[in-house]
Amino acid sequence: MEAIWILLLLFVLIMLAGVYGAVRAVRAAKRGIDRTVHQARVTVEETRLRARQLAQPGAAGELAQLRLSLRGSMRATGQALQAAAPQDRSLSESLGLFQRLSAHALDLEADLKRLEQEPDRSRLAALLPEMRERTQRITHSADSLRWAVQERTHRLAHDDLDSLGREIEMEAGALRHWTAVEPDEPWTAPEPGSRPGPEASSRPGPDVGARPGPAAGQEPEPPRPSLGARPNTEPQPWQKPWQQSPRPENTA
Repeated sequence: MEAIWILLLLFVLIMLAGVYGAVRAVRAAKRGIDRTVHQARVTVEETRLRARQLAQPGAAGELAQLRLSLRGSMRATGQALQAAAPQDRSLSESLGLFQRLSAHALDLEADLKRLEQEPDRSRLAALLPEMRERTQRITHSADSLRWAVQERTHRLAHDDLDSLGREIEMEAGALRHWTAVEPDEPWTAPEPGSRPGPEASSRPGPDVGARPGPAAGQEPEPPRPSLGARPNTEPQPWQKPWQQSPRPENTA
């Protein structure tokens, strides 16, 4: 009985996992479709505006030019911020400013789109300078923000490249030190029974069994008499007067 319940539980878990995966796949496909449709609409709208700019000179053509300029500037700034924000956390405030600027850009886009349907040409000509000024202010702000982000990104990349170049130069210099002086080999005593080579015989050193001579500034010691030998009472030429021993008196 317990095995049946375990199998049922496994079956339910598998079904839930399958439903969850299917829902996620459907949502991802829906987002992809929406993105594709939005890009297609933007492309069609900009193509229509370019055609109107060329085909309708005057106020209508200038309105189309203002809309194209506004769209291009805002789209380029948004792409620059989205590309640089993951690598630079300090751009969060810039993203907030761009969102506020986007709200003004959407309002201006709506106003320009309404003016395209204005039948009164005199009113359109009167409102056109104001629309032009608003468009220039928004595009100037968007361009300034985009240029600042690009300069910051280039500066960070340049500084990182300089630091990487210095580290590589240091590592390359360390790798070139392959001719380092090796330590001298430790001296090993010759094996017993082996004859010393010419180098060993030419080395200066004290002879084995040789009696060391008098040091500089010291007097030589007199020879010691051997046992059973008659002491030599004759003064030696190297003895000093106070070192000469008197002759022994004859007691006979």
